[in-house]
Amino acid sequence: MNRRNRLSRMGSQEGSFRCLHCHYQVSSSPFLAGVQNRNHCPYCLWSRHVDFQKAGDRLASCKAEMQPIGLTMKATPKKYGPAKAGELMLIHRCQGCGKLSINRIAADDTPARLLEVFHLSFELAPEVKDELANSGVVILLPEDEQIVSEQLFGKGSRGKQE
Repeated sequence: MNRRNRLSRMGSQEGSFRCLHCHYQVSSSPFLAGVQNRNHCPYCLWSRHVDFQKAGDRLASCKAEMQPIGLTMKATPKKYGPAKAGELMLIHRCQGCGKLSINRIAADDTPARLLEVFHLSFELAPEVKDELANSGVVILLPEDEQIVSEQLFGKGSRGKQE
């Protein structure tokens, strides 16, 4: 691996990157993000289409911006648990090729912005909702607001920030 590729790879795994959407400098440190492969900006939640087959592979050729379009819950193997239990996940849609991607929320993501994405998802076009359903992605709905609020702000919250 040549020096340029090694430095580029180091920057994407351990260093930082500039968000294509809001232009903030974003740390890729797992210590701050709480995830191994930082894939979106914690401020605006936009991402970049860099992964091809699995998180962290950085093999996609598209490289376009990915818009946060909604929230979902990570599928859980618990047979008798509640249907909508588990980890809150962010849904991105590539502005270049249209690929859908489900991503872990990072520890330093802005909760108010996540709640805003949740509310904006209610206005998604019917064809986008159909595309999500056909892909097996269950987008959270208005009746899931308590689940979202509890995941973001703790039990007993109602989506209000302190």
